Amino acid sequence: MRSRMNWGAVFVFCCFWVLVEVDGSSRHKLRHDDPCDLGIQRRPESLRSDQMTVLINGYSEPRIPLLVSIAAAYSASPVVAAVLVLWGNLRTPPRLLSELSRNLSAASLGAARISLVPQSSSSLNARFLPRPHAIETRAALICDDDVEVDARSVEFTFRVWGSNPDRIVGMFGRSHDMDLARKEWIYTVHPDRYSIVLTKFMLLKTQYLFSYSCGSGAVGARMRRVVDEMGNCEDILMNFVVADEINAGPVLVGAERVRDYGDPRNDGGSSEDRDEVRDAGLSRRRGEHRKRRGHCIREFHKAMGRMPLRYSYGKMVNSVGEQGLCNKGGKLVFCDQFLG
Repeated sequence: MRSRMNWGAVFVFCCFWVLVEVDGSSRHKLRHDDPCDLGIQRRPESLRSDQMTVLINGYSEPRIPLLVSIAAAYSASPVVAAVLVLWGNLRTPPRLLSELSRNLSAASLGAARISLVPQSSSSLNARFLPRPHAIETRAALICDDDVEVDARSVEFTFRVWGSNPDRIVGMFGRSHDMDLARKEWIYTVHPDRYSIVLTKFMLLKTQYLFSYSCGSGAVGARMRRVVDEMGNCEDILMNFVVADEINAGPVLVGAERVRDYGDPRNDGGSSEDRDEVRDAGLSRRRGEHRKRRGHCIREFHKAMGRMPLRYSYGKMVNSVGEQGLCNKGGKLVFCDQFLG
């Protein structure tokens, strides 16, 4: 039987953010705790299982209005205990951070508190730091500041995770594969299977934050350095960490409505010529993006000495609905649209 990695080994960070109150708004100050200190970690049985904590990664100042709107929508959900906005842009002026903190606090639409967490580093690894002072739930939803998911789908995803608490659950699936001609691992998309869930919307067990950030000594540190060097691939590494721990792939969930504002296919252009130029540029960007992420997969595989990623198949959906098409008004539509 192959040996598992010791994800309990300690990787030291210089600092840790904790929640304090400033002028009635939710802010965080720097506290010199090691987030990987076992002495400050919450016991799994002490974490609540009826709700989750949302961790939104924020960086772009022009997207702040969208970020506030998305955070507010999450705060209204009955399955959300708290929303933490992890701000990673170190160049943002303190005045703007204070304003953002106040606006986030005032934007909450439910019982869930929205808090701003200014990061001490712009590293993408920081979005997976364990935060025992702030996270009181067994589940953590990792998401981006430009992806909007309807409320019913958020709640459905949480129910799916409740039935699969050891696995990563998400809405955006990708795959690894072996390029037989080049004899190397690559990053790709398959229509019938997946082994990677993206951090656009990734629900997982809070303990995996500790596994990612504090695991495997020199090997874990080497893989996190790859993330820093590439400025990418933290989602792929989390999938490596979890798959290595449970020997199973992620679970993909279908949403009723997802708006991905960051998708490059949102670019404008109405004429056919501009569409062709746009699509050609998009194709090149996709090619470079996949090459970079393929490099990450190869580096993680080299560091681990094995390939832990496992394929999953199918997608969990909230409602099957009518599969038949009916002719109504000269158009083919799903028949259940007209069921009484």
